Amino acid sequence: MALLEQLGLALVLGLLVGLERGWQERDAEEGARIAGLRTFGLISLLGGLWALLSKQFGAVLLGFAFLTFVLLVLISHFDSVRRSGARGLTTVVATLVTFTLGALAVVGYEAVASAAAVVVTVLLGLKPVLHAWVARLRQEELYAVYKLLLISVVLLPVLPNQGFGPWQILNPYEIWWMVVLIAGVSFMGYFAVRIVGAGRGILLTALSAGLVSSTALTLHFSRIAHANPQGQRLLSAGIAFAAATMFVRLLLVVGIIYPSLALYLLFPAGLMSISIYGGGYWLWWGAKRQSTPHLVLDNPCDLGMAVKFGGLLALVLLTSHALKEWFGEIGLYVVAGISGISDINAISLVLARMAQEDSQVLTVAAMGIFLAAMVNTLVKGGLAWGIGGTRFGLPLLGVFLFSIVMGGGSLLMRKGNFLGLGLA
Repeated sequence: MALLEQLGLALVLGLLVGLERGWQERDAEEGARIAGLRTFGLISLLGGLWALLSKQFGAVLLGFAFLTFVLLVLISHFDSVRRSGARGLTTVVATLVTFTLGALAVVGYEAVASAAAVVVTVLLGLKPVLHAWVARLRQEELYAVYKLLLISVVLLPVLPNQGFGPWQILNPYEIWWMVVLIAGVSFMGYFAVRIVGAGRGILLTALSAGLVSSTALTLHFSRIAHANPQGQRLLSAGIAFAAATMFVRLLLVVGIIYPSLALYLLFPAGLMSISIYGGGYWLWWGAKRQSTPHLVLDNPCDLGMAVKFGGLLALVLLTSHALKEWFGEIGLYVVAGISGISDINAISLVLARMAQEDSQVLTVAAMGIFLAAMVNTLVKGGLAWGIGGTRFGLPLLGVFLFSIVMGGGSLLMRKGNFLGLGLA
């Protein structure tokens, strides 16, 4: 019965691919297509049957069957080219993939075959969209893709993942990862705006970047705002949404390591997040009454800015560790505050693990993490003001200050066991 189910799956997967191919070539005359709905179903079933036979007579049989099928498909393709002049290979490749999908379904990789069939169908169906994107791609955008791949896929994996310098604190891999992160946020923001438009692209980028690096997004959007005064309200709303989402990420990361610490931070961090979301909505509502700005995006992947930020991160790491060595636990809050200048991930992980190992420092860890988050929020407001100008940064800084007052006050009351949750 299991074999019949596998063969049935093979047939269904072939019909799925054939449905898309048949629809794309629905206007072609009968007999003018290499393969349609029925043919693709039979091809996948054929692959499944040969895979079934190979279980009895060896895997080599399946290999020979596939090679023979490739030869038949190529003969049919060359005959079609001779008669019609059409040289496209998409359907040819799809038939070969469909034969393989049928074989996979029978040899025990049903989930892989099903997922691959869906991906193949989607790729085939998105031909007009993909071709339109390629047609709209400019040369500098293509170069930006190359640069991002070079610094992430090629360079990042070969960097040593170990400490160097004083106290072994400088880790080339981790520092360059931040460089890749910042370049990636700029890249993502550029294409989000290009693909879905300025309004939706900015907010989509902001919400996703808040889970990665809201500071990097602040740098990027502030630079755009400086060159695009008409779009400042929308860009400031994007920064606010990213900054608010940062607290969601903070609670998630801390909660994975030490849930009690996340519960301690839930009310103040949640209050700050809600306050900033509210301010972001106010900024976005003001932008809705204006025409959608035309943003000047001339650099999809600003490596110069990313490298400078990586250097700043290295300086903060050295300074933070030095203060910790010189002042001990007394300097913990100083370290947290300095770490918050560039990023809160590292200090949050360190303090969460510290609280997990010794529950007596729960309050100290919570205060340190929240201090880093408040400093980071202030830094984003300062960056927006300094880079984007007073008109752009001042409303945003006001929203951040209000959220700090709300969250900081609630944390101080929490520390005094004001809420009576029994965690302090």
